[in-house]
Amino acid sequence: MSTPKTYVEHVAIRVRDIHWHLRFFEQVLGMTLREIRGTPEAPTQCWTHEGIQLIHAPQQATAHGPLAHIGIMCEDLEASLALAQRHGVEVTEGKRDWLQLPDGIVIELIQASPAGSVSQVLAVNPRMKP
Repeated sequence: MSTPKTYVEHVAIRVRDIHWHLRFFEQVLGMTLREIRGTPEAPTQCWTHEGIQLIHAPQQATAHGPLAHIGIMCEDLEASLALAQRHGVEVTEGKRDWLQLPDGIVIELIQASPAGSVSQVLAVNPRMKP
């Protein structure tokens, strides 16, 4: 079985002050809000178009630290799951596409659509000089 192509689609971070972080990512890095869970006045989670997911966690001192999980877009979800199982990775979050690595990092695997979209994203060279 060949290794399927993947890329990081989002990184989920627990934050104490979600409004401060939203302002920072918007005003300093130019990121735009894609989705809010909760209300704009009291969001529980927010996603930017640029791949940051903020999770409101006022009691941020969790055993897992600020990193909640890494969302990875997969060209072939089933192949990635089969390969993960061969490495003895545990399923977490009660879902078969959420995996916990031995050091505690949680990975959310997401099936890309349409076919070929992962290769298109990987073809972009973000370090290429204009």
